[in-house]
Amino acid sequence: MSDKRAIVLYLHVHQPYRVGRYSIFDAGRRHDYFESPENSPQNNAAIVRKVAEKSYLPTNAHLMRMIQENPQFKLSLSITGTVLEQFEQYAPDVLQSFQDLVATGRVEIVGETYHHSLAFFYDRAEFEAQVQMHREKVERLFGVTPTAFRNTELSYNNDIAYWADKAGYKAVLSEGWDPVLGWRSPNFLYKPSHTENIRLLTKNYKLSDDIAFRFSDTQWVEYPLTVDRFLSWTNASWDQPLINLFMDYETFGEHQWEDSGIFNFLEELPRQWLRKSEHTFMTVSEAAGAFDVVDEIDCPQTITWADTERDLSAWTGNSMQQGAFASIYGLRDAILQTNDLQLIEDWRKLQTSDHFYYMCTKWFNDGDVHAYFSPYDSPYEAYIAFMNAYLDLKFRLHEMGVEV
Repeated sequence: MSDKRAIVLYLHVHQPYRVGRYSIFDAGRRHDYFESPENSPQNNAAIVRKVAEKSYLPTNAHLMRMIQENPQFKLSLSITGTVLEQFEQYAPDVLQSFQDLVATGRVEIVGETYHHSLAFFYDRAEFEAQVQMHREKVERLFGVTPTAFRNTELSYNNDIAYWADKAGYKAVLSEGWDPVLGWRSPNFLYKPSHTENIRLLTKNYKLSDDIAFRFSDTQWVEYPLTVDRFLSWTNASWDQPLINLFMDYETFGEHQWEDSGIFNFLEELPRQWLRKSEHTFMTVSEAAGAFDVVDEIDCPQTITWADTERDLSAWTGNSMQQGAFASIYGLRDAILQTNDLQLIEDWRKLQTSDHFYYMCTKWFNDGDVHAYFSPYDSPYEAYIAFMNAYLDLKFRLHEMGVEV
């Protein structure tokens, strides 16, 4: 087994198809739920192009330079089917930049659901269909097959690990949440309970969130964060082999703007980390095979990487969200029996977890985060637009003679 200490940098790329201002008067008349005027906050093409200029293109340029300058630098990323489709349609140069990164052989793509859905908790067959769709999309666009898995929103429990093990994945990812880890550190490799071969990598949320959320916060006691200071914190766990840094791709340039110094931090990190011969970078799958398992993790409850509770309440915490989930998954049999590819695809786009996240009614800091990401003026507006689209799905089924 490896005697190295490895940073496992894992970044998640996703953009949903946002529902426009779709009213009850539109239901039954038009079916373009995901179309909005160019200047609308829900316009998907404009959002993708904006994030591409601020985040995806500059980040990929920095990462390519880091790969070229540092022979040991590697990373893993997950990239949803919905954002890949939008790259193909609205930003082919972004797709090419990701393909160029993967072609270096030092960027792993992690498997997940195509539509960034929480289908695992509602319809296992639909979940498996979306995972297969994602695998096929990745194979077609990048020529690689995922060997590690993350469920949507880093949601994780024993059942997910068991499924991923049976599906043949080498590794599965989760939040390194203290109530689950207990006295354990996220900086080791674990075996999930009730599995045989798969390995569990847990996010070091303290170090990850220092970059993803606190980096540009001038009120933070550690501001400004330098690479020297950051690596001094990793030295406190010098006898622990892994530093799992998991975060959104959009951390770089979108959530933390370029003028914050985030790109300089990103490029300097491997330069300084790799000065020590015992230091390296590994992909998720490499780390799963490089280190000894130190313990077994039992996680009967579902955890995620969102909000202070680290559970599913960001998506299922109120009656609007619960009703919306029940409504959309209640259409499954009727939708699939039509064999209407456009109808099925519209239904799947409405499963994307973002729609339910926008309906969250939490307050305080978590509520501020939800509001930041939402293109709607309120959770209720998000719910109304979603349910109007749902009603149109039912109308389309009725037109086909399918009753629900």
